[in-house]
Amino acid sequence: MAQGESDNENDKKKRLAIMGGTFDPIHYGHLVAAEAARDQFRLDRVVFVPSGVPPHKKAYPVTEPRHRYLMTVLAVASNPFFEVSRVEIDRPGFSYAVDTVAEFRRVYGTGNQLYFITGADAILEILTWKKVDKLMGLCEFIAATRPGYHLQLDATLEKFPPEARGRIHFMEVPALAISSTDIRRRVREGRPVKYLLPETVEQYILKNKLYAEEG
Repeated sequence: MAQGESDNENDKKKRLAIMGGTFDPIHYGHLVAAEAARDQFRLDRVVFVPSGVPPHKKAYPVTEPRHRYLMTVLAVASNPFFEVSRVEIDRPGFSYAVDTVAEFRRVYGTGNQLYFITGADAILEILTWKKVDKLMGLCEFIAATRPGYHLQLDATLEKFPPEARGRIHFMEVPALAISSTDIRRRVREGRPVKYLLPETVEQYILKNKLYAEEG
């Protein structure tokens, strides 16, 4: 009986989520969203994937991948359900979600449930993402939004067929009011960032003098 129960447990369908982002820097908003998704969608694991060369970040120079990767590692170290992947950092060229999700699907197989966690506002831009039809077929989306934050999503979502709309799930996360842009600005202006991000990440930023000279 015990052996049979063990086999059934091993054969159980795994639920994995990719948490993609620039993480420049990673902060409590990202971590709270990932933990909320883990609980709400009964995830076995959340894999944080720092972008290598993000195609959509053109308003400011993105911090070197090695710094963003190490800050992410420091931030998730205390959570046994979180881990960090270098798949986008190690892959040359722009970092596209469809390539990353396809790689995870190849590694983890088609029998497991795969989610992609992103901000709800990114769903407004999803039609511009590379090979969006293929991407929608590879995973489901968990779109995190601030409570009470009104998004005009209907016009975007109605362009998808019903089966695609059913693969997008919304989740309210209070801590999403925190932003990486604000943290970078605070560091540049010498203002406190304590309690906006893990202390290990704050110390890493100070030690490596990140964001101090950002224009």
